[in-house]
Amino acid sequence: MAFHEIRFPLPIALGASGGPERRTEIVTLGSGREERNSPWAMSRRRYNAGLGLRKLDDIHELIAFFEARRGRLYGFRWRDRADWKSGGPGAGVTPLDQTLGEGDGERVSFPLVKTYVSGEASYTREIAKPVAGSVRVSVAGAEQEEGVDFAVDHASGVVTFAVAPAAGESVTAGYEFDVPVRFDTDFLDINLAAFEAGSVPDIPVIEIRL
Repeated sequence: MAFHEIRFPLPIALGASGGPERRTEIVTLGSGREERNSPWAMSRRRYNAGLGLRKLDDIHELIAFFEARRGRLYGFRWRDRADWKSGGPGAGVTPLDQTLGEGDGERVSFPLVKTYVSGEASYTREIAKPVAGSVRVSVAGAEQEEGVDFAVDHASGVVTFAVAPAAGESVTAGYEFDVPVRFDTDFLDINLAAFEAGSVPDIPVIEIRL
């Protein structure tokens, strides 16, 4: 899939709205009871980066970013300000934040994941776009050194060890991450509402699967 490893400009995205979307099919039976099913195994994020009144320099930067992505053609990175790292919003990244799996003495590759837990239920999300320099990894509680003990593919979110973790050793990681997205429109409706200023009230952005 065509993807550009560049993040949507953070200053322009300030004030964006959006979050996870689910798809649930509901059938109401004659008794009034419901049967519910989800055709999606994973959630999908949607955002709107619509700009209020901004100076023309910001509008020009947005136009350049949009044109370089060819509208909906190329994907790009997006920083979700509500959910952008392995731990909580107020916590620093640690190598113990998320469990990636358990060693078996042979496996060397572990995809980054983030698990959301509420009560007895949980959901594990694949993390495909970690931020370079932010990934910390540990094996059996001992932090590893990037470039020596492991490498990270920042385009896919896969951690690869130089030596396979031993059987039973827990592999954990902490990181910052972006969301792979694309524009969900091929048209920017720009309103030059004032002298040297304008607005783009609707800039839909949608998560893509890689």
